[in-house]
Amino acid sequence: MSRIIFCYMKRNSRLSAVLHVILHMAERAKPMTSEELAKHMHTNAVVVRRTMAGLRDAGFVRSEKGHGGGWIIARDLNTLTLRDIYNALGSPDFFALSNRADAPDCLVEQSVNHALDTAFQEAEALIIERLGTITLADLAADFHRRFDAIRKERKSHDL
Repeated sequence: MSRIIFCYMKRNSRLSAVLHVILHMAERAKPMTSEELAKHMHTNAVVVRRTMAGLRDAGFVRSEKGHGGGWIIARDLNTLTLRDIYNALGSPDFFALSNRADAPDCLVEQSVNHALDTAFQEAEALIIERLGTITLADLAADFHRRFDAIRKERKSHDL
């Protein structure tokens, strides 16, 4: 009798959330507080400060203290790739899939695990390589294209 195990793992959306707030920061072009960023990330300011600290350590953002202070982008968006941000976040796992380890001496399990490990490693390497080709400036340009298209569409409906 075979055993089927269902496991639910929460998706890790930190990379997406951080990219989201960085683009908001770029549009604002002045410091944003942890509280403001937390609203965009749908989390609390403590999580934002902890997350942004990794980006600060990598030199991607800086924090300014005092009245009017907050987080600000420290690098040109053309020089930052999605892989840079991914690495600054600690290179979280892409896949929630894993191998069985119920019978490590079983040759069938070893064959299956080897094939899956190879496939997972190759897939992750391709994703990370692709992230290195996309800059934050590319994301900002895509946002502006979408924004302009909506604005033009609204103007044409108003005529």
